[in-house]
Amino acid sequence: MRRKLAAGNWKMHGLRADLAELATLDNADVDVLVCLPATLIAAARDLPVSIGGQDCHSATHGAHTGDISAPMLADAGATYVLTGHSERRSDHGETDADVAAKTQAAHAAGLTAIICIGETLAIRAAGTTLDIIDGQLAASIPDSATDDNTIIAYEPVWAIGTGKVPSTDQIAEVHAHIRARLAERFADGADFGILYGGSVKAGNAAEIFAVPHVTGALVGGASLKAADFGPIVAALAAS
Repeated sequence: MRRKLAAGNWKMHGLRADLAELATLDNADVDVLVCLPATLIAAARDLPVSIGGQDCHSATHGAHTGDISAPMLADAGATYVLTGHSERRSDHGETDADVAAKTQAAHAAGLTAIICIGETLAIRAAGTTLDIIDGQLAASIPDSATDDNTIIAYEPVWAIGTGKVPSTDQIAEVHAHIRARLAERFADGADFGILYGGSVKAGNAAEIFAVPHVTGALVGGASLKAADFGPIVAALAAS
């Protein structure tokens, strides 16, 4: 099974001066990744953490003004890329098919894709979370996925940036379900990394990392400062 991963997502935050926050985050026991705005990737390539992009186009090149291809990310120094983040799905109308195409492009460029899935509060309230997860897993993951080039991030949309966190039982149920579906479809499905994301903080990280099948975290706002992200990395290393 791949090493545990503490992944940060800076979203649309950060200037070059802020990269100093990454200088002390390396950890011998777990992998540390920060998915940066595209403007910062090349400047961060020599820092002691892995660097990722936040999105990529499904094409390698072309007339797509404002978009960035997976080969461009790799050339800039990224080794990972997020695909299907809920904000891309909601703000840009990305479908599961779009996510699968982007993920396949990431694989072709030698990037590890972190495929994001998760339910809204309305879906959770309706009791259909696992049905939605099934659909996202089936349609968002291309056949090119392996435990070496793909990680799944479960992010309940209603928990992202809200301070609300599912119970450990709810997290355990979804992560176990994801693991079972991966094992059914892929020969190495038992070895895929499965991250939890959604209001992860230093105060709740240890409890979340104790949940079976949680192999790390995808962290938003708390990854912007080393003082906040460092304790999460340490909690993962200790789990």
